[in-house]
Amino acid sequence: MIRFISGIVDYIGEREVVIENNGIGYRILVPDTVLNRISKTGSEIKLYTYLNVREDAMQLFGFLKRDELELFEMLISVSGLGPKGGLAMLSALSADDIRFAIIAGDSKTISKTPGVGAKTAGKIVLELKDKISAEDAIESSFGEDSDNANIPSGGDSSKAATIRSEAVQALEALGYSATDALKAVREVEITDSTTTEEVLKACLKFM
Repeated sequence: MIRFISGIVDYIGEREVVIENNGIGYRILVPDTVLNRISKTGSEIKLYTYLNVREDAMQLFGFLKRDELELFEMLISVSGLGPKGGLAMLSALSADDIRFAIIAGDSKTISKTPGVGAKTAGKIVLELKDKISAEDAIESSFGEDSDNANIPSGGDSSKAATIRSEAVQALEALGYSATDALKAVREVEITDSTTTEEVLKACLKFM
């Protein structure tokens, strides 16, 4: 129903913000990772939102990037993990870390989230592992950020994305896990003249 809200940050609280838009203040629940990237009240911001409707309340959950919202929606599709649980996960772990853990079948990392036990963590990995690929994780990790002018952009060219994907696939072929491969590739700076072979060699140094 409400997919995003743009406006002025009127209030910053504990895991929540109030955004003023056309004279209306919207209370939006956000993960700590969002709070850490909002500089101050009075700044302009755009949050991609999920409206949760319950019998006794209507709650908005907000994220700076569309892919974070999409991951949140995937997480809460797992039985036993509600919106507050999904928010807690995205507060304890970055979206990239969650994707990498799911790809690698690392339920132990996911279970470190307060309120998420081993059983639920195992269900998250089991139900979402086939829905997230290494390529998706790369695109999300290095893709365009949100429309927030005050948030540093993590944009990446299509050529760079292709090189990163090829490097990850090559590392996986060498026997490294998708998680380790993705983390190593993230450490390498890619320019217009960088080749896949150069990225692979640099990654092997990290490995």
